[in-house]
Amino acid sequence: MRIGLEIHIQLPTKSKMFCSCPTTVTDVANTYVCPVCLGLPGSKPSLNVHAVELGLVIAKRLKCTIPDTTWFSRKSYFYPDLCKHFQITQYDVPIGKDGVFYLEKKLIRIRRCHLEEDPGRIKRTDSGLSLIDYNRSGVPLIEIVTEPDISSPAEAREFLSALLVEIRSVIDLNDDRRSIRCDCNISVGKERCEVKNVTGLKNVELCLRYEAVRQTKLIKAGGAIERETRRFDEVRKATFPARKKEFEADYGYIGEPDLGIYHLSKIVDGIHVREGPLVRIERFQKDYSMSELAARQIINTSMKLADLFEELVKISDVGVARSLITGVIAANWKTFEPVMSEKIEELKETVVEFFDGKITDVECNLKLKALMTGGKSTGMSPIESTNLDVLVERIIKENPTVLEDCRKNQKAGNRIIGMVMKQTNGQYSSSDIVATTKRMIERMCTSVKDL
Repeated sequence: MRIGLEIHIQLPTKSKMFCSCPTTVTDVANTYVCPVCLGLPGSKPSLNVHAVELGLVIAKRLKCTIPDTTWFSRKSYFYPDLCKHFQITQYDVPIGKDGVFYLEKKLIRIRRCHLEEDPGRIKRTDSGLSLIDYNRSGVPLIEIVTEPDISSPAEAREFLSALLVEIRSVIDLNDDRRSIRCDCNISVGKERCEVKNVTGLKNVELCLRYEAVRQTKLIKAGGAIERETRRFDEVRKATFPARKKEFEADYGYIGEPDLGIYHLSKIVDGIHVREGPLVRIERFQKDYSMSELAARQIINTSMKLADLFEELVKISDVGVARSLITGVIAANWKTFEPVMSEKIEELKETVVEFFDGKITDVECNLKLKALMTGGKSTGMSPIESTNLDVLVERIIKENPTVLEDCRKNQKAGNRIIGMVMKQTNGQYSSSDIVATTKRMIERMCTSVKDL
């Protein structure tokens, strides 16, 4: 079984690929259109340079060979989703080719990355009519084409998931309304079939599973696989014929006469692509003697969380940093990340206190949780006007067995410290709480000299 994927990703630009129409998503059909993206006579395209920059970032992430010059072509096809009857795309010289992507230890070759414009959207009604919304027509796309190196539907899903993680680490694809579609090519025998416009990781795996079974049964029955384009029905979880598969010559590629030749060297030299998640996972295992599972947990949660881990390692050690990052910090990360820049120094100070032995692990966790959640109430009444001595004394009286335990074990007083930390929720410094608790226990139980 041989599987190759063609992944189409909408690039997060504010305007379309060849005109100034916004890429804003709207439910009102044919709102953001103009003569250029409608292909009206006399209109001329103008290249969106930001789309080129984003495409080059992805090409560099996939370790593609990037040419010094590139240009665009017209791909002719007569479907109503592009009313000018051709698509502006790249053919002869894409912005990237011969890239590589490692899925665990397996190499998936990237044949090419090229830029093009998205076609419009066809909506079929219950009455049999086909309506066309051209809002999407002209939105910038990058198409990533793999070699047929994928061996199973499950591996295809795993590869696509890992690829999107890598791409999201270098460009913002967090808007769920942005389209990511996949054309799935699969061959069990000699000939292949293509399933167009499959959306969602689960659907990619399902459509390939169906096609693998269908082609296998057909071959065993003595039939022949015809090269064709098929569509995937998400409701019936099956593929159905759409049209005979075109060959490259059928598209009649010609150079786009209204666009020029573009030099990429200066743009490429100015692009710095940060370390990707997969490479970073391997480095964490090597540099910090960390298991793959622990490294993935940190890095897949957030690259910023991984950055914070490495900062904490510098001011403490690997054990402390990993314990806090995978524990209290990861548990409250969604609340903390938006305000991280404002509170990062206070978080580091708390970690240093813990590492230096000035506070216990319980105190550290409680203080970090209060810091990361903004000191939210735990359900108790506010204590701003309550004297700390009174609060500690009340807690000790509510837990008389602690005094007995303190006569046997000096560390038993840490239970009171933890209770006070929890109830104050970060409103008093840990040093004040420790000192007050120690003093109150010594006063109420004179037999206890130290905690």
